[in-house]
Amino acid sequence: MTTPSLPLPASSAATNRRPALSLLATEPARAALEAWHALQLWRQAPEPVGQGRTVVLFPGLGTDSLSLWPLRRHLERAGFRALDWGQGVNRGPQGDVDAWLDRLADAVSKRIAPARHASLVGWSLGGFYARELAKRLPERVPHVITIGTPFSGGPDDTHVGWLYRLLNGRRAHDHQALRERLAEPPPVPTTSLYSRADGVVSWEACTHADAWPQARDVEVQASHLGMGWNPQVLTQVTQLLAPRRSER
Repeated sequence: MTTPSLPLPASSAATNRRPALSLLATEPARAALEAWHALQLWRQAPEPVGQGRTVVLFPGLGTDSLSLWPLRRHLERAGFRALDWGQGVNRGPQGDVDAWLDRLADAVSKRIAPARHASLVGWSLGGFYARELAKRLPERVPHVITIGTPFSGGPDDTHVGWLYRLLNGRRAHDHQALRERLAEPPPVPTTSLYSRADGVVSWEACTHADAWPQARDVEVQASHLGMGWNPQVLTQVTQLLAPRRSER
């Protein structure tokens, strides 16, 4: 799930865009329904478009690789080499954010070996990691996909700041310069999947506030909790990561 531990752009600071409590209350039920629909999709083998290309998945706050196992398995069935981030439960950055991200970039570089390139896919807070690692390793990351990641938002755009405090025992810091930097996409093709039905984070915060040459936003119909197995998300991620015909 998402946290303001990587606080983001000031554009939302003056306006509370936190999702309606009615959406938040129905998140578990909607996620369960999406799981049922995913089972129907599971019966159909996806088109084998991956060609062995490597993909690394980053989970949301308070979750681990199990939360994205359906997506990882779907990508494997589509012919990708799909890896989890290898860091266990996502508790948010520890200590200095930049130093922590540098260590994560080094760990991911080693994890994808022997592959030279790897696309990065992150759910919620994990999407911040994917974007920032792509800035550190642009020559090695051909594509970044974020799923329900409020990179254009702030503390008033999410319901789960309490979870970060529970896991870390401290409040998230709100540094303006860091927020503005994190709002800028990496210099590689970057896609944000967002849902207006997201009950945890503001959908507006999951879209790019400015026009960027290589960044785009794609809407899906999904709960926040169910994005790791929502059929639309599974299909979109697979199609976005598939090599273009000219590359096949």
